[in-house]
Amino acid sequence: MIEVTTVSINKELSAREFFQREHEIHHSPYEKELGFFAAVRAGDIDTVNELYTPLAVEGYGRLSKDDVRNVKYHLIITIAMITRFCIEGGMDSETAYTISDIFINKADECRTQEQLSQLHREMIMEYTKRMKQIHSGEAYSKNVLMCIDKIYDNIYKGVRVQSIAESLGLTPQYLSKLFRQETGMTISEYIMSRRIQAAENMLKYSDYSSVDIGNYLNFSSHSHFISCFKKHTGLTPKQYRERFFRLNWKERSEPMITNKK
Repeated sequence: MIEVTTVSINKELSAREFFQREHEIHHSPYEKELGFFAAVRAGDIDTVNELYTPLAVEGYGRLSKDDVRNVKYHLIITIAMITRFCIEGGMDSETAYTISDIFINKADECRTQEQLSQLHREMIMEYTKRMKQIHSGEAYSKNVLMCIDKIYDNIYKGVRVQSIAESLGLTPQYLSKLFRQETGMTISEYIMSRRIQAAENMLKYSDYSSVDIGNYLNFSSHSHFISCFKKHTGLTPKQYRERFFRLNWKERSEPMITNKK
């Protein structure tokens, strides 16, 4: 166990500050970081592109001796910061945190600085474009957002249009029409897409069998689960899991290539 005390922290702080002064190493200006995050929150794509700085550059501090892990840590910190800025800017918190989870999971799979840099850019643009939509008045209405929240909350329990509509004080017909107008899909299609997405994550990151996953997500039978999963992904659950582990194993087996400075 590594013991951390105020004395040990002060000692290392003093040593690092001296080293950074001697070698003229500086962190990125705080105001610049705030300006960048504010641009993402505002959905200002032009300013985001102007202020964008790749992760693998000086000014971000050294969080690990390993080059790839160092960039990965900074990416996770950036995701956390942008998530909170976007929530403050009006993004639904469940949506913001779920997007955060998705990109952190993707970061965990990256094995090179190049992969992390590409993911960093994709993450920033994903949040920025969504914030632009929110500020342009193209975001979903309150009833549709509440419908989506209820789907997320009950995805593992089973959820029906009738029960969602009743909880919102709306008729199923009106809610269905509103949902399709704003999202481009029916509520049932959206529910199925979220169930399949949940199944994909469970196949990737858990040891549950295909039968258990299908039962957990309330499919009527294992054959129904396989049919729906294949319709959305082009693969059976077994094929999907095997492909993911094969690709993951290939990446882990390849020699790690880093840009040593």
